[in-house]
Amino acid sequence: QAQLVESGGGSVQPGGSLRLSCAASGFTLNYYSVGWFRQAPGKEREGVSCISSSDGPTDYADSVKGRFTISRDNAANTVYLQMNSLKPEDTGVYYCATRSGWCVRDSVLFLDWGQGTQVTVSS
Repeated sequence: QAQLVESGGGSVQPGGSLRLSCAASGFTLNYYSVGWFRQAPGKEREGVSCISSSDGPTDYADSVKGRFTISRDNAANTVYLQMNSLKPEDTGVYYCATRSGWCVRDSVLFLDWGQGTQVTVSS
């Protein structure tokens, strides 16, 4: 059974770092583009970053460029999101999702989703 599981969320102070993991089981993650999305309370889900299939190009929202890095570990069948210099506005539930084809920013075009992991940035 295909499954995505996010982990690595938590509570940090502004300026801190977290590394989120998106581990896949039941399928080969490198065959798919993987996106990270987040949703803050009362706000719509927004795209944060994406890495295209077969170690293809990466994409970042303007709000996280230079602070977040997306990467793959194909041996571990996992995609990571390294988040540095975290800000309170980065708070939200972070989801990973997969799609066939290149990265896109529209979450509707991602078919399989994990359950999410909470990130809270607060002093």
